[in-house]
Amino acid sequence: MATCPPYPTHPSDPADGALRHAHWWQKKWVRYGALITLLTLSGLVILALVREQTGTEGFLVGLGLAVLPVPLLIAVFRWLDRVEPGPWRNLLFAFAWGACAAALIAIVANSFATRWIATATADPSSADTLGATVIAPVVEECAKAAAVLLVFLFRRRDFTGIVDGVVIAGVTATGFAFTENILYLGTAFGTDQLTGDSGIASVTAATFFVRVIMSPFAHPLFTVLTGIGFGIAALSGDRQHVRRVLLPLSGLLLAMGMHAIWNGSSTFGEYGFFAVYAAFMVPAFGLLTWLVIWTRQRELKTVREELPAYTVAGWLTPAEPYALGSMRARQLARDYARHHGGRSAARAVAQYEAYATSLAFLRHRGRRGRAGADFVVRERELLHELWRRREVARPALDHAARVTAPPVAVAAPPWPVYGVYGYPASPVVRYPAYNPYRT
Repeated sequence: MATCPPYPTHPSDPADGALRHAHWWQKKWVRYGALITLLTLSGLVILALVREQTGTEGFLVGLGLAVLPVPLLIAVFRWLDRVEPGPWRNLLFAFAWGACAAALIAIVANSFATRWIATATADPSSADTLGATVIAPVVEECAKAAAVLLVFLFRRRDFTGIVDGVVIAGVTATGFAFTENILYLGTAFGTDQLTGDSGIASVTAATFFVRVIMSPFAHPLFTVLTGIGFGIAALSGDRQHVRRVLLPLSGLLLAMGMHAIWNGSSTFGEYGFFAVYAAFMVPAFGLLTWLVIWTRQRELKTVREELPAYTVAGWLTPAEPYALGSMRARQLARDYARHHGGRSAARAVAQYEAYATSLAFLRHRGRRGRAGADFVVRERELLHELWRRREVARPALDHAARVTAPPVAVAAPPWPVYGVYGYPASPVVRYPAYNPYRT
């Protein structure tokens, strides 16, 4: 529960003493080291495998072409996460997992399963089709979902809703598609080298058009379904164990199903790919885009509704809930701080906005009975971070609230106005910007 400032001394954490006597494998640096080592080894192995299949020249060409959609996709997912931006280390982990660990698991498992089916059935053609439409969707989506699961379990404070699940899943799938595109484009380039094709008629150009131009969002679209399942599970209460398990599994199954339909489009006839693209991929992409943007608007509404409680307690000024609930006002506040205090001030305002948003979401979960046992400690931590940055952030947010507050329609008085010879029957006067939270 919110208390009035100044901020009280932080209570001692009883877990600190326990951590000092923790086993060596429970220490943070050991876990970080093991994770970095795993991803590094996976990256080296996947690099060797892809280079072996494409050759050095094909690898470089594939790398140069495959990297083109990556900045755009990362920017899109980062834009979606602007309301409560998660730490960059989570995104770096998700991308590295998708590009290295998940890709390695997929290559090894898919190759093994396809060869086993071909040996068992003595029909390599059917084995390839079965591997692409059944084995690959299951293996690849499970490998990518592992990154979402790890963030969900070990970075629970950073995983609070649907948008977080979408962002982590999308960035993981972007890394996976990056490595896969290197393999496909490098192999296509090698084929063109053997046949002598070049230009628009080449296999490389066709592969680039299909995978980079038409469907750069394919893998992110599949895995985002898994992320939505985890995001809804994050909104559930701690005692809703069945829901917290079934929702991620349902999202994973949907991702596998859509992935299977996409991979099987080539077996649906000459125009099967375009039919699946138009009938499934484009509508699903539009629907998920609408869902994520709608969710982001709901998050802003939550900020505007929850933070006034801290205004009453004295932690925030009356204008802040309004400014923090508007993306335009947030940007104006950062620009104002940068103009008057430099980059450090703008960074402090951005941090203030992030902590205030986390505080609003924490209170929202607490009111709905879905907060964890550390609710009070976490609330005091966030309030402490806000209090440290208040001197820089408050003037900037107050300025942003004044600029962005909507004008209020006010009826003119029924008596004559000085200096005006006539007035309409029901005139409306637009007054300057008014902030509903200002007193």
